[in-house]
Amino acid sequence: MTVDFCENNNYMKAAVIEKLGDLPQYRDFTDPVVGNDDILIEVKASVLENFDKLTASGKHYASKQIFPHFPAIVGHSGVGELPDGSLVTFGGVQPPYGTMAEKAVIPGRYKIYLKPVPKNIDPLVAAALPASALTSFFPLKWSAKLEKGETVLINGATGVSGKLAIQVAKLLGATRIIGTGRDKEGLQKIRELGADAVIDLKQTDEEIKEAFTKEAGKGYDIVLDFLWGRPTELLLKTLVPNTVGFATHRTRFVQIGQSAGENITLPAETLRTSGLELMGIGKLSPELIHGAVQQVWDWMQENKLTIEVEKLSLKDIADAWVRKTEGKRIVIVP
Repeated sequence: MTVDFCENNNYMKAAVIEKLGDLPQYRDFTDPVVGNDDILIEVKASVLENFDKLTASGKHYASKQIFPHFPAIVGHSGVGELPDGSLVTFGGVQPPYGTMAEKAVIPGRYKIYLKPVPKNIDPLVAAALPASALTSFFPLKWSAKLEKGETVLINGATGVSGKLAIQVAKLLGATRIIGTGRDKEGLQKIRELGADAVIDLKQTDEEIKEAFTKEAGKGYDIVLDFLWGRPTELLLKTLVPNTVGFATHRTRFVQIGQSAGENITLPAETLRTSGLELMGIGKLSPELIHGAVQQVWDWMQENKLTIEVEKLSLKDIADAWVRKTEGKRIVIVP
């Protein structure tokens, strides 16, 4: 269906903040203006991620870039309908317009990021899954360069991105996958998704360290860390060798999230002879990004990736913003 955006339709409903740190409110907002090279989109679904909350709070390094002035609409990506009726995933809106609104306009320079949604994929899943899967695909494939047969530890595997990391690691050829978490139901779920072992982080520090050591076997080849904070401190302690000599095992450690804390204490001995290599996702070329996105879509069409989503209405944005969810992604629909 093609939507007729007539000239006298000057306002739309949107999730709006008046300043950094505000709780988004459902209210009228001026329609976006469509330039000659821009694309008008009727929003069908917009994913609510920690990134949205963090940038809107003012605590993210990109907060002022994403919200240079106010009032502003929150949301950074979603699924929408083009004037010809086709569904696409989109992002790259122009401030003060975000994606949690009835309409969005994509500037011409961001057209390259529009991707058709295959007909057999639920728009809610299309909005929520790709970005979360890429959170682990990029570091596994390009940062740590996972090789078939390696052992991967997902530190913080019971969240949305962690669950997808289990699946992606398996698809990329990891032979042994270990996941950590504090939720027993979530730990059982990641076993079903392909984890070979799980570590319950509700144990004592000593029990957690013993579990990290036991499950490492000959060593973790790659660690994807969604937690940081105390669990990561305990993990790093177990990587320090207890004998004199050079490192005998290489561990590529990719830092991704900080849900357990912003800071850690890092003793010098952790790096000297442990074989530990700390990194972020690093620099990626547009060609690699395009290929990764296509790979995720291919897996989705082959039903090789799953995600749990919860649909909430745009008018309930204030409640959705503070809702606690474990292992599922909230998707906002107008």
